[in-house]
Amino acid sequence: MSKVESGLLSERPVGNASGFAKYMKNDLVSGLQVFLIALPLCLGISLASGFPALAGIFTAIIGAILTTFISNSELTIKGPAAGMIVIVLGTVTAFGGGLDGGFNGGANLEANMLAYRSALAVGVVAACLQIFFGIFRAGILGEFFPTSAVHGMLAAIGVIIIAKQIPHMLGIVGAKGEPLELLGEIPHFVMEANPAIAASGFVSLVIMFLWPLVRARVAFLKPIPAPLIVLLVAIPMGMGFDLLHKHSIMLMEHEYPLGDQYLVKMPDQMFGMFNQLAWPEFSALQKPIAWKWVMMFFIIGSLESMLSAKAVDMLDPWKRKTNMNRDIIAVGVGNLGAALVGGLPMISEIVRSRANIDNGARTRFADMWHGIFLLVCVALIPTFLHLIPLAALAAMLVYTGFRLAHPNEFMHVYRIGREQFLIFVITLVAVLATDLLVGIAIGIALKFIIHAINGVPLKSFFKPFLEVQDVDDTTSMIVARESAVFSNWIPFRRQIEQIGLVQKRNMIIDMSDTKLVDHSVMEKLDEIRQDFEREGLDFEVRGLDSLQPFTNNSHAARKRGLARIRRLTVVAPAEIESQLEASFINLGATGFTAQACRGMGRRHIVGGETPVDNQVRIEVIAPAAECESMLRYLRTSELQAHHITACIESVDVVQLVDFTGKEAAVSH
Repeated sequence: MSKVESGLLSERPVGNASGFAKYMKNDLVSGLQVFLIALPLCLGISLASGFPALAGIFTAIIGAILTTFISNSELTIKGPAAGMIVIVLGTVTAFGGGLDGGFNGGANLEANMLAYRSALAVGVVAACLQIFFGIFRAGILGEFFPTSAVHGMLAAIGVIIIAKQIPHMLGIVGAKGEPLELLGEIPHFVMEANPAIAASGFVSLVIMFLWPLVRARVAFLKPIPAPLIVLLVAIPMGMGFDLLHKHSIMLMEHEYPLGDQYLVKMPDQMFGMFNQLAWPEFSALQKPIAWKWVMMFFIIGSLESMLSAKAVDMLDPWKRKTNMNRDIIAVGVGNLGAALVGGLPMISEIVRSRANIDNGARTRFADMWHGIFLLVCVALIPTFLHLIPLAALAAMLVYTGFRLAHPNEFMHVYRIGREQFLIFVITLVAVLATDLLVGIAIGIALKFIIHAINGVPLKSFFKPFLEVQDVDDTTSMIVARESAVFSNWIPFRRQIEQIGLVQKRNMIIDMSDTKLVDHSVMEKLDEIRQDFEREGLDFEVRGLDSLQPFTNNSHAARKRGLARIRRLTVVAPAEIESQLEASFINLGATGFTAQACRGMGRRHIVGGETPVDNQVRIEVIAPAAECESMLRYLRTSELQAHHITACIESVDVVQLVDFTGKEAAVSH
């Protein structure tokens, strides 16, 4: 039991002046822990995005200090995120940047700098859109996107990050191509790897995967994050390979160059970070291509930020709720400030936010402290940061990409339903083959097609058909008709919030007259139930048992129609009837039908015997797994002692729930 659950911390911390002083110790310690995670990730995300290394630090500092005083999200950490790498790098590339050498010098420095400043101008406009988005209370539009398509997009981003960072992790210079091409080239990259650089990258990657297992087993190591261990190992390795000085090594008759081009480029003097500030190149906005990337920054950045903020609300021990409109204004203001001085775009970042919660943060000031620690670090000790091998940062990003595209994500979506898995995979492949906007648009289009095939009327795709009834003085009921799907959820949710949360009334949602309730709505109904619970109100969903779930998952889509299930028929001696019935119930049967019967089997016919009178016929309707358990019981416990006939067939039933709950009454 947590401290919150046990009542030791029942008071809800608030991020005001009083909370700042009261919870300073908790927030300061958590801010320090998050700083240790954020420092290398901000550097790595910047370089992977085609920006100078310090750009991500600028963003984290500005986000931590500005958004703390604007957003009411108490535990989210604002800063650059791996999910935005694809968009930012795409923008830089579109303006002619992202060339070999990056910002470590070389002939392409001027072109890279111009592209970087052009991307900053894109970021300024996108930030302004985010601010207007929040001011006009449009944050609820984040509810429109279907869950499986969003997860497919995030998994695709993970694959792209892996594809683009593996060459850097192995010390390959000049690797170019689309993500699928780069993935196909991985065996070649391994063969051509620079041994010293690849050693740093491989060791760093192993640490990222194994350190969480070590922390779970050794209690005193839990506060130490994996990125810090990577730095503690990779920096000495880089010094051992003398990466500060240009030279080469010979191995198996191959010469491999080494030098500070494989290290993070940093200012060589204290407070040199302020020389790295950059101003946007607003003339780039005259190019039509700029506006495509403005929309990418705005849509994907806002969506990712809102999803992360909602996820953090669910993890918050005190169940505090973020005002999404206010939070997106905070992110927009932070992005505007960051873009004006040369920073990356920011979002509410889930990995660092989770670490913030795990390390005991109480209020939003933990975010502020992590930004202050970053500011002090890069201002006072830039020479230390120059010792970090780029391969180590690339390894951290490969691990982050793997987390986004983890096999468990595929399995989780598959368990919800095959149609959700299809949307997930098609979106992933479409993003890899095209870009983020086109990919998620294809995923949404596929969702519409699947809904049409499942009988959703076209008139209800965007308009919910709702009837509001007052049950009593404290309770209202909304009766939904036609369909409840992702595309008509926004007006549906507004109705629920307006009647329930605004007017402080208990709510009943009746879904019995709908033709389809999709997976996204099933998830969002659970989320809104938690909102009502936080307000001390009741929230009940009725009528779902009249719809057939696509799978056994609680968030699976549900459709009107008959459900496929199994029927077990057993003919056995009457004297063991009670024994069989009791065993079937113990194995999951919700009921049975039994009747006396007479009959003959092959043994009686061959032997010329008369029909057997003293028999019983028992029928059980149950899911496949329970029926298999009953058959297994008959084979192992009854068939050796009694003559029993058993068969299983598939049948369709009106209400599946009648045959899947073990608490249901037994019928004779």
